[in-house]
Amino acid sequence: MSPAHPYPAPAPGAPHEPLDASGVTPEGAAWLASAGAYPRSTLAHWASRPAAPVVLPCGSVFDVVNVPAIFGRRMLDRLWDEGPGSGPVAAHRGRMLLFSAPGTAQRLPSLLEWEEWGPAVPPLLCHGTGDAVTVPAPTASRADRPDSRWLVAPDTRRPWLPGPEILLWACVRAARAAVRVSIFPAADQDAKVYDVSRRR
Repeated sequence: MSPAHPYPAPAPGAPHEPLDASGVTPEGAAWLASAGAYPRSTLAHWASRPAAPVVLPCGSVFDVVNVPAIFGRRMLDRLWDEGPGSGPVAAHRGRMLLFSAPGTAQRLPSLLEWEEWGPAVPPLLCHGTGDAVTVPAPTASRADRPDSRWLVAPDTRRPWLPGPEILLWACVRAARAAVRVSIFPAADQDAKVYDVSRRR
């Protein structure tokens, strides 16, 4: 499937082809499962119930920045249109979960406070050490689970994850876009598919 986003084609020999948003690879599933205390149990659970979400701890393998869906879409667009791409991203119950480097949950709030963007940046929930999040199943799709699915699927055992500075950059640009945005929503806001081969 060719991506609906206007990105250049991957370079010859690129390690990953563009994936459908729901296409978590076995390597990506193993990476997700490695966040828990019992990775084999998580993988066995997915093998028996492939559409079931699971709760995974944050802080060691990844942190998660949890943002309102519309603002998260603007952040994601900035990351892919103007920046380095994103790590894995999931939609869950009207919010967007941006997987980030461990330590991001501790650092990002203070960076945002320093920027003093006020109400232009909605409250972000930063999940780090001691927190846990519900993640979609590897096979979750919009048709099967409209409230919980992957937008940028994990596709490797060591996915690149943005740190707090990159997510701050995306927040600031998304906030600027929100200030200028029309009161009329764009048509078909869920149409984009992100080309994971560009992720760094």
